[in-house]
Amino acid sequence: MTTTHFLFGVRTAVHSGSGCRTLLPELLRGLGGKRALLVTDKGLTTAGVTARVTSLFDGLPQPVRLVGVFDDVEQDAKGAVIGKAVERFKAVGADSLIALGGGSVLDTVKAMKWMMHKGLTDIRMGLVSNTIETFPEAQYIPIPHVALPTTAGTGAEVSPIAVVFNELLNVKTNLIHPFVAADFALLDPDLTLGLPPRITAFTGFDALTHALEAYFSPVANPMTDAYAIQATRMIVKHLPTAVHDGNNVEARANMLIASCMAISAFSVALNAIPVHNMAHAFGAKFNIPHGLANAVLLPNVMAALPDFYTSRARSFGEELGIRDLPDNPRACLDAVITFLRNLRTKVCLPDTFAEFRIQQADLAQMVGLVQSDPSGLLFRLPDAVIERVSQEVAGVATPVA
Repeated sequence: MTTTHFLFGVRTAVHSGSGCRTLLPELLRGLGGKRALLVTDKGLTTAGVTARVTSLFDGLPQPVRLVGVFDDVEQDAKGAVIGKAVERFKAVGADSLIALGGGSVLDTVKAMKWMMHKGLTDIRMGLVSNTIETFPEAQYIPIPHVALPTTAGTGAEVSPIAVVFNELLNVKTNLIHPFVAADFALLDPDLTLGLPPRITAFTGFDALTHALEAYFSPVANPMTDAYAIQATRMIVKHLPTAVHDGNNVEARANMLIASCMAISAFSVALNAIPVHNMAHAFGAKFNIPHGLANAVLLPNVMAALPDFYTSRARSFGEELGIRDLPDNPRACLDAVITFLRNLRTKVCLPDTFAEFRIQQADLAQMVGLVQSDPSGLLFRLPDAVIERVSQEVAGVATPVA
């Protein structure tokens, strides 16, 4: 492995620690920003989180002004909302961006940068499938950009990937560009303290899925392994505390760091991502939050694809802290899957999508949706696997004879 060429890079500079959000105005000034637009969602505004950031610009005159707040971001980074946010950016004469929120907000801002850089009037016309731009064709986008995540899951504050929901095609598309990520990420656990236990749990499982899919990737390398392993250890240790004691600043801080590390590994080792492939399809079809989709699907996908996972199951089980692992590779995989199911139960997440009232007739579409999702281009899931997993996780009640 170590003699094979690979590229590893983490472009975003990360500040971590309670209160580090106070660095925001000075960081924007250093980047050359003078008129900033803050992008967030209504939930954070209602909860008072937005005000904790906008207040940093109150008081004495500063070189950087906050010229507006756009808080209309919805679940998933939707193309139409991205377009409205760009219109607001231009209307207030902004020159820099602040992203405050979870993955949907963070991806919305990355997509805004790219859309303006490309001069597009509708991002949905430019993102119809995976869009991958690499250096040197991909160049720095000169829009100062600072991200403040309020969930510990997607790690979108540092990743070169934005997942955009194209409503016209009803598909989640992947925008990959080395310079869409924020210039600075501020991992301030204080901004995550009000996150409800359920969202804390499934965003944490999103981070764990990033680490796991990076570790089992066919193009994993020693550096992605290092990030994925450490992220896994931290998530297993701190997620239950963050869920059940939401005001535990230490647990919240460690989950933010783990999320950041997990996506850094995932982004570099991006290749076969069967769990995300199915999660994107289920999320787009049934409006299921991405982290919850990953949490429900993760053990079932692993069980349905034993040949894909057995080669590294033992070493991953060791990193999870499973004792007395069996010698048989398949038995090791079964032990890992059992551990993940137990962890999911421990943080009070469901094992099916029963709450979304999926109908049996809907499942007939899943093979086509999964196989047409851009996330599955490098690793095509067999029809039988999709059918099996879909049936297992749908939570459709079996009719009484």
